[in-house]
Amino acid sequence: MSTVTLRLPDDTCQRLKQLAASRGMSLNKLLEELSTAAITAHDAEVRFRAMAAGADRKQALAVLDRLDALARASEV
Repeated sequence: MSTVTLRLPDDTCQRLKQLAASRGMSLNKLLEELSTAAITAHDAEVRFRAMAAGADRKQALAVLDRLDALARASEV
């Protein structure tokens, strides 16, 4: 495990400590969870962009058209 020194404005640090306390966890655990969430979101975006780059645009639009038609049919 690594140790990281993080410089934050005092008010931001205080609010993060309060948030951690309200969730019943340490500041370290909160920052670990927030970091994991950010990495997960980034990885999902990278995968999506890679898939989109190789996708058939006409086929994708056809799928969206079918979904739109289904959504309109369920409104009736």
